[in-house]
Amino acid sequence: MKRGPKILLVLGLLAVVGMAFRVSWNALRDIAHAIGADPVAATVYPLVVDGLMALALVAALVLPEGDRRFALRILAGYTAASLVLNYVHGLVPGLHGPGRVRLADWSPANWALVLLATSLPVGSIFYGSDLVAKVLHHRPATGEAPQTGTDRSAADLRQPAGAPAERSADPAPAPDPTEAAPVGPAAEPEAGVPAAAADRPTGAPRTRRPRKPTGRVPAAARSTRPRRTPEELLTEARTATAAWPVERLTADRIREAVHTSPAKARVLRETLKAERAAAPAGLHLVTDPHTTAPDTAPNAEPAAVAAAGE
Repeated sequence: MKRGPKILLVLGLLAVVGMAFRVSWNALRDIAHAIGADPVAATVYPLVVDGLMALALVAALVLPEGDRRFALRILAGYTAASLVLNYVHGLVPGLHGPGRVRLADWSPANWALVLLATSLPVGSIFYGSDLVAKVLHHRPATGEAPQTGTDRSAADLRQPAGAPAERSADPAPAPDPTEAAPVGPAAEPEAGVPAAAADRPTGAPRTRRPRKPTGRVPAAARSTRPRRTPEELLTEARTATAAWPVERLTADRIREAVHTSPAKARVLRETLKAERAAAPAGLHLVTDPHTTAPDTAPNAEPAAVAAAGE
């Protein structure tokens, strides 16, 4: 629709609303006189009812879905109230003159109409303030604000379509053209391997998914390796380091040899160094109490002498 017809349509709507407001003005003013309002209050009373209706209509055009329904309920409620008061004004001829007049001959109906007419100004204050607050705090949903290159990280910056790809500082060596790749049938994916993983190139980087936190390891899943006593650890360390010089007696080497903790490896290192220092120069005999027998004792001395001779 062109701009000219739109302007004419809006102007016609405003004219119709203005004439309807003028017709309703007389009835609402007489109702205000009937419930005891002074001339100034009675003149302003139609603005309280019909003015809030116009405000609710504008708010319904601006607010989002949830608040729009609230504004439409207010518009419908005040429209119904204005219709009832105009209807009563047409039924009661005494309202057309000055002075207070009963709105209905039946007392309960008169009380209800008086309550309705007097509650509309209070409702206009409450609902009108709420609508204005909702309109002022409403932010229209717009697209993402444009960001400049200085406010974005390097990972968020998109590379232009015609720009060449950046090269790394250490480029991968080019493949040797003399080496031809073997030609053969395509390998089928192994059983249990997803198709996406099978189709991924060999050199493509894999994204590592974050592991879920695991609970306490059950006793059945723990290692069943028996614990060794300090004497057993010392015996194993003596056997493993029998041919080592003193310079090689370090905690790391002992820990790797006997598979123990760093703290126990340091204790073993100090014990072995103390034994080496207490033994005669060039001799460090290792005996295993589990394998040593009386008939093998005479062979220990020739072995020690041979080691000293070396």
